[in-house]
Amino acid sequence: MKRCFLFFCILILFACGIPVSYTNQPLQTYDKDTEYRIDDIENGFTINIYYSRYQMFPESSVVAASCKSALTSIAYEYAEAKGKKIKPINEQRIKISMGRSEFTGITSCSAMVKVEYE
Repeated sequence: MKRCFLFFCILILFACGIPVSYTNQPLQTYDKDTEYRIDDIENGFTINIYYSRYQMFPESSVVAASCKSALTSIAYEYAEAKGKKIKPINEQRIKISMGRSEFTGITSCSAMVKVEYE
């Protein structure tokens, strides 16, 4: 019985704090905190991002802002590399999911948005 209880406690510690993933496809590394995936669609692309970092004192709003900033930066870089301009990204259209593991101190964010070319 003690083993079951211990296993259950460990499972809860590791399972909690994982944000919803908006893609089940592999992601590419952008920097030490950021992974992303871009899928071309008609007249634009969809960008998915996973951003995480250690925080001694949890500030999910800071991670959310950094996540959105990384998402828009990567979107503009991708479009520029293709020689195209994109319409401004409406922050309210960004789907975002937050998570935090109290065990590891990692706060993470998963975000997705559809981007349209001008």
